[in-house]
Amino acid sequence: MAAHFGKRLRKGAATTAVAAAAVAALSASQAPGTPGEDHGRPATAGASAPVPDATSDGNATGNSPYYTDLPPLNSPDPSPSPTATGTPVAQGDAEAGIPATVLDAYKKAEAELRSAKPGCNLPWQLLAAIGKVESGQARGGRVDADGTTIGRILGPALDGNGFALIKDTDHGVYDGNTEYDQAVGPMQFIPSTWAWAGRDGNGDGKKDPNNVYDAALAAGHYLCRNGWDLSHEGNLHSAILSYNNSQDYLNTVLSWLEYYRKGTHSVPDGTGDVPTHRSDDGSPHAQSPGHAKAPKPKPDPKPDPKPSTPGSGSGSPSPTPPKPPVPPTPPQTPTDTVDHLQDAGTAKLTAMAGHPFTERIGTRAETKDGKAVAKVRIRFTITGDTDATFAGGETVATVATDAKGVALAPALQAGEKTGDFTVMATVVGRTVKGVAYPVTVTERAADTLARTSDTPLTCTPGGEFADQVQVKATYKGAVADKVAATATLITSDTDATENDKGPYFKDADGKTVRTLTGLKTDDKGLLTLPKLYADDTTGTFLLRITTAGGATLTVELKVAAADSSASPSPSPSPSAS
Repeated sequence: MAAHFGKRLRKGAATTAVAAAAVAALSASQAPGTPGEDHGRPATAGASAPVPDATSDGNATGNSPYYTDLPPLNSPDPSPSPTATGTPVAQGDAEAGIPATVLDAYKKAEAELRSAKPGCNLPWQLLAAIGKVESGQARGGRVDADGTTIGRILGPALDGNGFALIKDTDHGVYDGNTEYDQAVGPMQFIPSTWAWAGRDGNGDGKKDPNNVYDAALAAGHYLCRNGWDLSHEGNLHSAILSYNNSQDYLNTVLSWLEYYRKGTHSVPDGTGDVPTHRSDDGSPHAQSPGHAKAPKPKPDPKPDPKPSTPGSGSGSPSPTPPKPPVPPTPPQTPTDTVDHLQDAGTAKLTAMAGHPFTERIGTRAETKDGKAVAKVRIRFTITGDTDATFAGGETVATVATDAKGVALAPALQAGEKTGDFTVMATVVGRTVKGVAYPVTVTERAADTLARTSDTPLTCTPGGEFADQVQVKATYKGAVADKVAATATLITSDTDATENDKGPYFKDADGKTVRTLTGLKTDDKGLLTLPKLYADDTTGTFLLRITTAGGATLTVELKVAAADSSASPSPSPSPSAS
């Protein structure tokens, strides 16, 4: 950070500790450039002389350059405040904007590490701090719908000219350089480190250092190695220094970490601020393979020591200061061209509790004149009082539009809570009115009931029925599990009121009950009723079972005296004398 640290300090804002940090020696590290920049530089003041065939010491970036810009100092109370680790931190705004896709990548990496390495306690704000210092959040969020940077972000060639000498290890696959390695991507991994640290963070089957999801997850795993617990100061510092071995780098990352912890917000992709100060500023550029040297404005000419006065006719005219170069306008991303979203023919979204929805939500991204926009990230969010989720248990899903501009949301899975809720479709990284999809979850239902046995149900007066009534519920031929049911001993086939005589059930206290509520079929759709008993009344009686969804079954119960015409059992023969 060096001299640039001092440039950022406001008058009266620095304590002695901050001032001391401001004059720290420049590191040999520095931020990546953009295509067209001049990357390589000779050693800066205080940097070690180049070492032939030096290695990267195992760090992620090969100690490549980094951005030294610090958080703003325009908070209501701009005086520096120490972090929990005692590092001087420049305070700034309560919130800081991070490009939407980049922010999403950091948070997804934190979530995965929370599961994969819970003892690491990696905060996503640390990834954001390193991403800010290494690449200015992927050059202000210049990424496509899949999170891949628009154009490669390359550090200087590690050719020993002010940096370590690391000869090509990837045959130019990642950095395009077959002679020397260069740090690559939004998190600035050198190819030899990416070979073992790379991860697939967006599930596309590839490990690409130029993809912010892959790079953020890889950085998280890199920082969590060696059993480090980043909630401890010593481990946190060790992890950061392992990424780029410089005390100035550590202080700069800690400043951004503290700043982002105060609060952040999402800004559209491609609109983030890109830092301008680098750790090797002030030194001449050495050209990096494949990149043209950036022009520098010439200094103002020295004024004539004897300026002319109007009408004197002597002296030379005052020089006109040169105009600063105009930065090139960055190319538009597909997201920049989206004017509106519209439904892509989604059918009515209704499902029974606990069942998958047969229809899926489709949303189309279009330009102002109605043309489809491909490779735009659409975020689907479940809102409302519901326990429904997308397949996999998530309530938020992000999907890129296809060649027809359509993003198809993952299948919805209904929970047990019935009622209405909404799924909102919005564009990631752009403020465009979303599309709301109404969704309904109905109670579980059956359309058919059938006994599992055809054995007649008979009983003698005052006795109990030998067999329990068991039925199976189905819905459109499939098992209807966990369906609510009611069983009632009715007066007649045309009178569904409860009968006051004949067969009955018993409650927990042994009392007579002729209506059972709160029944449910099991996982196989089966419902087995409690035992039935008979009073002294003989005749044919009816038991009616109904379920949610309207399925009904009426079962006959017969109560009759024992058949007296049956032959009595023979008496036992007398014992032999």
